Amino acid sequence: MIVVMKPGCAQADVDHVVDLIRQYGLKDHVIVGTDRTVVAAIGDKRGVDMSAIENAPMVDAMVPILKPYKVASKEVKQEPSVIDIGNGHTIGGKRFAVIAGPCSVESEKQLMQTANAVKAAGAIGLRGGAFKPRTSPYEFQGLGEEGLKLLAKAREETGLSVCTEVMSVTQTDLVAEYADILQIGTRNMHNFNLLAAAGKTGKPVMLKRGWSATLKEFLLAAEYIINEGNQNVILCERGIRTHEQYVRNTLPLAIIPAVKNESHLPIVIDPSQGTGHAYMVPSMCKASLAAGADGLLIEVHPDPEHAMTDGAQSVTTDSFATTMDELRKIAAAVDREM
Repeated sequence: MIVVMKPGCAQADVDHVVDLIRQYGLKDHVIVGTDRTVVAAIGDKRGVDMSAIENAPMVDAMVPILKPYKVASKEVKQEPSVIDIGNGHTIGGKRFAVIAGPCSVESEKQLMQTANAVKAAGAIGLRGGAFKPRTSPYEFQGLGEEGLKLLAKAREETGLSVCTEVMSVTQTDLVAEYADILQIGTRNMHNFNLLAAAGKTGKPVMLKRGWSATLKEFLLAAEYIINEGNQNVILCERGIRTHEQYVRNTLPLAIIPAVKNESHLPIVIDPSQGTGHAYMVPSMCKASLAAGADGLLIEVHPDPEHAMTDGAQSVTTDSFATTMDELRKIAAAVDREM
């Protein structure tokens, strides 16, 4: 159920509705829109008659939320959400955001070289894994906290916002200490304890779609984060597993208009994981922008041939700069900014 407030309502009016919702034993989520403020009442409403809230001062209407994903739904908020990711950068709205960097933080030299290159090309964020979930236990697992410190140093030097993966509940506070955006990887989209822990940090969360997850499951996973009082969720499509073996994953760009139809949350595309081939990345970047995505998450490495993880899908710094120039032309054509 959402309580729609009348235009011009005061904070005291909103607080009064929040108190009433809590008295019913439900959880409240206040969403301030451009024209209206709404208060969502979330929880088990069986046996609860909330109709009396309609009599509260400055309440305009009470509307049931029909979608299974409650606060992520456009039923609650019509206008697209814009997420503040720190350092003066945002994701969502008219501006097309690009976050780029290596799959793994390997060394200070590698990271700083990449960070300065992507910043010069126009990126607003730096990606890089300090903790790496690998299918094989014998592959490079990341530098851990040392990698986080290097990411923080790169942010200080370049002003880029830092996005890095958190793999477990026990790592959440540590990663949140260094990162601007906590990334939840595809393997952990259904790790509900981790989703809740990330939500509790209050930091923006980049939620990657599970490789076999439906759109409904994807948005319900986002709901776990929002349900902890953290509305700063960025959806990320990184490709799904199909019968096709030529590409690492199948990148379903149709999810962009689908998300825009169902949710107010921004969505970015990871064309590197989505294809597994560096030569495909520029084309998928341009297609993502044209299809209405809010941004990109791109793997960039100064020397992909010697990358410790995912070198085949990492573009060079020169290729990234060229792609950014091409994206600016498309952005202008579709009334977007970069």
